[in-house]
Order: sequence, then structure tokens, then C-alpha cells
Amino acid sequence: MIFFHTRYRPVLILLAVLPLTGCLFRSRKVQPALTTVQLKSATLQELVDYINGQAAKVQTVQATVNIDTTVGGEKKGKVTDYQEIRGYVMARKPSMLRLVGLMPIVRNRAFDMVSDGQNFKLWIPPKNRFVVGNNDLATHNAQQPLENLRPQTIYDSLLSRPVDAENEIAIVRNDTGYVSDSKGHKLPQANYVLDVIRKGKQGWFLSREIVFSRTDLLPHRQLLYDENGNVTANALYEAYRDENGINFPWQIEIAWPEQEYDITLTVVKLELNQPLPDDKFALEQPPGVEVIHLDKSETNPPPQPPGSDR
Repeated sequence: MIFFHTRYRPVLILLAVLPLTGCLFRSRKVQPALTTVQLKSATLQELVDYINGQAAKVQTVQATVNIDTTVGGEKKGKVTDYQEIRGYVMARKPSMLRLVGLMPIVRNRAFDMVSDGQNFKLWIPPKNRFVVGNNDLATHNAQQPLENLRPQTIYDSLLSRPVDAENEIAIVRNDTGYVSDSKGHKLPQANYVLDVIRKGKQGWFLSREIVFSRTDLLPHRQLLYDENGNVTANALYEAYRDENGINFPWQIEIAWPEQEYDITLTVVKLELNQPLPDDKFALEQPPGVEVIHLDKSETNPPPQPPGSDR
């Protein structure tokens, strides 16, 4: 006969009792590690070829869009959602961009922004302000969030640049994101992340992260970085459609984390690779506006009528 030491008896009694009662434990379902959608595979070269191929196919974009704008976050202590407005966006390689927003109902211009890749102009008729600046100049005016935006990040979010073999290195890694099922449950989803490392003035730095979903092998997110490692823009791409052999997203959300500014462009009408002459990107300074030179930190007030107090 085998006798167990006294100190082990409580353990044996507990093990004997546990299977007999449901009061001491509960079970729960475990979500699958990944969604049940069949995943697709691609090599680093295939992902780079896709980016470069799409970049070569799209030379101009002209679209009518609905623009949703959200301003605010933790820094401001509140979030403000603005009423959706109609607008137009035009982009032409290598660097031209124009974005126009219209006031609700009356459809007067709410803002008009143009850029040649180096400098930009921004006209805000409701505020009678005309802003001129350099795309590389960062400003942080909490009272005028629209003036903090730089058109170059909008351009780069619309027309992704090819991977430059001479000045950039691309690597791929596996990652896990999240998608929602029909019941709104978030499920983990496998992604490929294409990291594009660029040679800058201060050495090599992470320039872009392009996230491909492995359910369709399409880019659904792009993070843009500056040379100091800061996220300058976070772009999300959804509602892809095939436009004459070109996969183009009809919903593009661009967020600027530092400025706590977010716009969503939902395409209503799209034309790709149609001629866009220079006059489509011409924006003249209207008479009588307050002119803001961001790179000079100067403000030119609108002219006063003769005889008025200054």
C-alpha cells in the first residue's frame, strides 16, 4: 500500500473535486489567430514591382470628391467634426497639386490650395486670407489648422512614388493588423509591410511604410516619415476600383498626427491620365486679401481705403 505525505492530501482532494463542479471554473471561446479568408503571398520584388507599376500607370488624377474634415485630439482636448463639403482634387506628375473645397449649399469656395512641389499657395475666402509658403517649412498655428498642412503629403498620398533603386532600399516584413467581420468584431489579419529606407541629408532614414493586406495584396495604408523619424502623414486606402487596369482607391483618409488634422476624400467622379495643363494649377492672389508669408513670418494686411484710420 502506498501512503501519500500529509502535505499532498489537500492537493489530491482539490484535483478530485474540480471535475465535479462548474462553480470553480468557466470556459470561453478563443478567436482564431487569423481570419478564415484565404491569404495571398508575395515576394519583396513583387510588392516593389506593384508600387512601381502603379506609379508608372498613373500620371494625372482629376476627381470630384466629398471632403470630411476632423480637427483635434489629445493635444487640443477636443475633437471637432466639420460638415461634409464637395470639392475637387487635381494632381499631375511630377509634383503639381490643387485641392479645392466648396461651401455647403451655396458652393462658394471654402479654400483653394495649389502646389508645385516646392512652394504652395492657399486662399481662404471666408477669412480673406492668402497664405504663401514653402512645403518644407513646418508651422504650428493652432488657430489656423488648415494653414499647417503641406500639399506635398497630400500629393504623396494620392500618387505614391516609385521605389528609387539608387536612393532607396526596400525591405518587407510580416505584420498583423485588424479587420472587422459582419458583426463588428475585430479579427487579426496578416499584412505585408514594405519599409522604404531613403538616403537623406543626414544619412539613411525610414521614409515610408506601405501596408499590403494579404487578402487582396493591395496597399491599404501608407505612413510617411521625415528624417527625424516623425510621422508626417498617415494615409488609409479603401474601396478600390479597377479603372482601365489601374487599381485606384475611391476613399482616401489622410491624417496629420502632429497637427491633429484629418481629411477623408470620397471620390464621386474620377478621371485618370487626362491632360491637365498649367492653367489648372494657377492661383492668383485676389485683390484686398490679407497675405501671410509663412517663410518670412510676415503678414500684409489688406489695403485700407483712403482716409481711413490705420
